[in-house]
Amino acid sequence: MALLEVANVSLAFGGVRALSGVSLEVEEGTVTSVIGPNGAGKTSLYNVISGFYRPQTGAVRFAGGDVTALKANRRAALGMARTFQNIALFRGLTVLDNIKLGAHHTLRSGILAAAWYLGGAAREEAALTGEIEARIIDLLHLGEVRHAPVAALPYGMQKRVELARALAMRPRLLMLDEPVAGMNREEKEDMARYILDVREEWGVTVLLIEHDMGMVMDLSDRIHVLNFGERLASGTPADVRADPAVVEAYLGES
Repeated sequence: MALLEVANVSLAFGGVRALSGVSLEVEEGTVTSVIGPNGAGKTSLYNVISGFYRPQTGAVRFAGGDVTALKANRRAALGMARTFQNIALFRGLTVLDNIKLGAHHTLRSGILAAAWYLGGAAREEAALTGEIEARIIDLLHLGEVRHAPVAALPYGMQKRVELARALAMRPRLLMLDEPVAGMNREEKEDMARYILDVREEWGVTVLLIEHDMGMVMDLSDRIHVLNFGERLASGTPADVRADPAVVEAYLGES
């Protein structure tokens, strides 16, 4: 069953057309990748799916409901979480505090209780911290740095913290925008393993934008290829690898 459906979506900025009639589906429980050259429309598509942009035409459906008109925070509450191409962490906060911010929308304490840190708010935050420690920090091996400021961490570790913050949102759909960009080989292998662990242990559906073709081909159940804002091809990794149009447009003639 499709958890996410993008139907005939078009997006333009003035005279520049970023997306032209793009349609695709993401099946529940899969790792689905979106690839294409720089400027192909991948991040614009993510911004439409997550609610930062509203398309001129088409629709976005999530878990069977039309979310095209919903704002980003409403979509997050439904179970859509994402990371960003450029690290967007609060550098002065600790790793743990950055991760906890991802779960802010799940807290139920009132404004006064939270402001004065009264009993209910304190218990709720303690429970949240315990859940993050047990489920996320252990999963991503962040225990030794959980009280360190993010600014003191190396780049690859910061990318891992950003993944942790997205997981704290308790997503059904995890949207990763170039999660291994700028990483060395060992860091890429670690991130690939974490993505598979999240899918297998938590049952989270993953939508991935990535330029590392080795990682894409190894992890993906299905791949959608964009070029100049249009969907060029869709299929299994083997289908996409063998598609002449994809080879010419993106993977290279050789």
